[in-house]
Amino acid sequence: VFKKLRGRGKLTEANIKDGLREVRLALLEADVNYKVVKEFIENVRERALGQEVIGSLMPGQQVIKIVHEEMVKLMGPAEIELNLDKKLSVIMLVGLQGCGKTTMCAKLALFFKKKDRKVIAIPCDRRRPAAAAQLHELCRKAGVEVYDANGERKPLEIAMAGVSEAKSRGFDMVLIDTGGRLHVDDELMKELEEFKRQIAPQEILLVVDAMTGQDAVKEAVEFEKRLNIDGVILTKLDGDARGGAALSVRKVTGKPIKFSGIGEKVDAIEPFFPDRIASRILGMGDVLTLVEKVETLVSEKEREKWEKKIARNAFSLEDLLDQLRLTKKMGSLQELAQMIPGGRNLQGAAVDENRVLRMEAIIQSMTVEERRDADIIDGSRRRRIAEGSGTSVQEVNSLLKQFDQARKMVKGLKKNRFMRGGFKWQLS
Repeated sequence: VFKKLRGRGKLTEANIKDGLREVRLALLEADVNYKVVKEFIENVRERALGQEVIGSLMPGQQVIKIVHEEMVKLMGPAEIELNLDKKLSVIMLVGLQGCGKTTMCAKLALFFKKKDRKVIAIPCDRRRPAAAAQLHELCRKAGVEVYDANGERKPLEIAMAGVSEAKSRGFDMVLIDTGGRLHVDDELMKELEEFKRQIAPQEILLVVDAMTGQDAVKEAVEFEKRLNIDGVILTKLDGDARGGAALSVRKVTGKPIKFSGIGEKVDAIEPFFPDRIASRILGMGDVLTLVEKVETLVSEKEREKWEKKIARNAFSLEDLLDQLRLTKKMGSLQELAQMIPGGRNLQGAAVDENRVLRMEAIIQSMTVEERRDADIIDGSRRRRIAEGSGTSVQEVNSLLKQFDQARKMVKGLKKNRFMRGGFKWQLS
């Protein structure tokens, strides 16, 4: 749709209506609530038929800008602060079984631990077998303590005992993983209402699976009616580029989306940024998140080292190996593709996740001398490297070609004027 609109030098009312009809169908197919779609399209149409578009030199681009802004407004406002207490903050996670609540509890624990909070998690899910064991294992990886709920006590008793222990031991953040069911029922809601009365948490956050679309919205409405939730956490958002739930939940419940789960690892969580999600949905990428990922993984010392290397054109295969390892830390290639403008075109393609591993094996099969000076790698050396890495000579040639291109790019960075203003880390 946007490609067609961009290609027109001048837009008419008919062009815009045709385009918005296609947008409407795309949103409905993405499982966005039909009332939300109707209001969204009306808002876009009203603005698109105004002077800011019709009189513009690039009307197609203006329509895309309006769609993006209205999507942001729909999912907004921007990053929401949690209602936390400095002495002891209690956050209660609620939701249906299978939504990713226990995993999200561990992710939030690590998120707040990185913000220098002393965190403890309390396992109160007694319905799902091994839920407590799962929380213990995930929190162990995150380096976060879990309250040891010995015996066959009831969920509320465990929660109250856990909060009491947190107070006595000087914790300032408690995360409660409550039990869920396969569907919303009165018994579940009564249990959670009792939790709210007895524990009085600062935040009740509803965890919903973004992949379930309309069902996620229905769940959110039910939980909001009974518990008056403070916000929503969307899990598995990385698996649904269309964002049906993200576009509907805020509008239908009136409650903000506060966090999003963006992968399986325990650190795959981020505050919900409406503008970034809107960009991903529209295939514009999410460069800010990509840059933040790099900055968290690259120390100041490493950045200084890179600055010196670029200054003296000293890019080697050892440096390429460092970049490959950084890429692995950042997540899957499919996840990274969503953050690159136009990268969503790769989503349906066969992205070879093992390619990075093979490239790493090739470089590791080289001698130290070869890694530092790729120009000495002749035909016989290439055959030896291919055999040692379990790959083919063609793959070795391909990697060396990529390395040569990266080396040229690094040389170009040195010549570039912006270097005078100080080096900025860039992922090639």
